[in-house]
This record gives sequence, structure tokens and C-alpha cells, in this order.
Amino acid sequence: MPDTTTIFEQEQDLDTFGGRLSRARAASGLSEKGLAWRLGVKQATIQAWERDRSQPNAQRMNRLSGLLGVSLSWFLHGMGNGPADLEDESAMDLVGQQLAKLKLLHAETGQLIGHIESRLDKLSQSSAA
Repeated sequence: MPDTTTIFEQEQDLDTFGGRLSRARAASGLSEKGLAWRLGVKQATIQAWERDRSQPNAQRMNRLSGLLGVSLSWFLHGMGNGPADLEDESAMDLVGQQLAKLKLLHAETGQLIGHIESRLDKLSQSSAA
């Protein structure tokens, strides 16, 4: 942001607090568990904040903004310095990694389905006999 730009000249981020928190955490590379550990709260607390079920107190909100590198005004009102957007190349790497993980999960799911079907066939044959 240039020095001559004020937060009032920016477009407001209309996401909820929880959505902004989730995006800032993801941009920082922290997991829910990692952020919870750094703040001294339970992972369920982070999940509740990101789902807009509750909000942190002022002290934790201030720590969050420092840990995640965003301004407090961005967290609270969607105006100010938000998380740095991923560059195209790193975003492509991230999406590629997610796709590879999804393919692996798909293959594992197929194997599990085959195993369950086989087991069900054996059980139905033994009960019919």
C-alpha cells in the first residue's frame, strides 16, 4: 500500500471476522492446532472463532493480529492491512499439493470400498450357508 493511501481509500473486506481469521491463518501457513498452541487456547476455540460462533477477547485479538501479520482494523472491520496474497507460483504449488493429496485420498477410498464389499460378500455367503 503506498504511503499516500489511507485505509478509507481501500475496498472493504466484507467477509466475517471468522472468514478473515481463517484466511489470515492459512496465508501464514499455520494450522488451527499451531495457532491454538501459540495463543494458549484449545483448537476447538480457534474453530469456533473461524466459524463465527464466538470471538476472542481484546488481548487475544491483538496477539492474533501480530502473529498473523494483519492489522487489528482489518480483523475487526475489514479495512487495513490484510494477509499478503500468495504469489501465483506459490499458489499453483499449493493447489498442486492439494490435488495430489486428494488423488491419494481418492485411491485409498477406492481400496477401502473394495475391501468392505469383499467382506460383505463373505459375510452374506457365510450367513446363507
